[in-house]
Amino acid sequence: MIDVTIENFEADVIAASQTTPVLVDFWADWCGPCKSLGPVLEKLETAYDGRFKLVKVNADTEQQLAGAFGVKSLPTCILLMGGRPVDGFMGALPEGKVREFLDKHLPSEGELAAEADTQAAQELMQAGDPDAALAKLQEALTLNPADDEARYNFVKLLIAVGDLEEAQAALAPTLVQIPLQLRFDALNYWLKALQFVSTDARGGWTLEQFDALIAQNKRDFDTRLAKARVLVAAGQMEAAMEELLEIIMRDKTWSEDVARKTYVAILELMTPPKPKADDAAFGKTAGGIELTGKGAVQEDPQAELVSRYRRKLSMALN
Repeated sequence: MIDVTIENFEADVIAASQTTPVLVDFWADWCGPCKSLGPVLEKLETAYDGRFKLVKVNADTEQQLAGAFGVKSLPTCILLMGGRPVDGFMGALPEGKVREFLDKHLPSEGELAAEADTQAAQELMQAGDPDAALAKLQEALTLNPADDEARYNFVKLLIAVGDLEEAQAALAPTLVQIPLQLRFDALNYWLKALQFVSTDARGGWTLEQFDALIAQNKRDFDTRLAKARVLVAAGQMEAAMEELLEIIMRDKTWSEDVARKTYVAILELMTPPKPKADDAAFGKTAGGIELTGKGAVQEDPQAELVSRYRRKLSMALN
């Protein structure tokens, strides 16, 4: 538990809540209920062992902060996650009710452990140890089978190392979800391309062999799709999308719209991960402080590439 003022609010509340939920307790010396709630909150911060951080704001001396959060009575508690308020309560609730409030928002111990394993796996991938990364991701899924982030990274890495059979088994539960998440659908199309290359005779063709057939019939969509899959399997995503565009421009709905769906899947695979805080994309800190300079608003080259191919698809469909 720490005391917060306007000077350290940005660092100890806004920034801190990007990684750990922060519960802000607005109180005052003259407030009797505040004195009964305070020890309950401190006890729970210890009991929850790092699952949230407790900070206290004296509403009398920090009236600007109290006003910014619309505090009208004391005590008032507000929970921040990701730099933003998500919920709150007023009054000196009993311990059981405060636990209910916290449990509604905080990750469980198992989810935290799974998140730690996922983070460790990402570090292992960056260090070039895919086997250890796969083991960490498998551990994360064992702790929390509903962890979509761990499952996505697990399947993606399995595909990358060529373990297609296990990747298909790990991906299967996500493909029956309603609605189907685009990122898992994208992995499925990537997996299909690699399976095509390993099972279809055309998987071993040269690009010249494909082009010779296409030259004879520009509407040979089956050959164009096969070529696109070979290009996807080889990691030549731009070339694959160009081939798929040729199908889309000639017949938008051919074979149950497979060309467009494959194209969209490639875009999803190529899209850079979003910043943790949405404001970061607009050159702002989590607290809304604008950053200056060209670097703050410069678009990532990969994001620009994805945007360009999204525009190409839009033009082809119109």
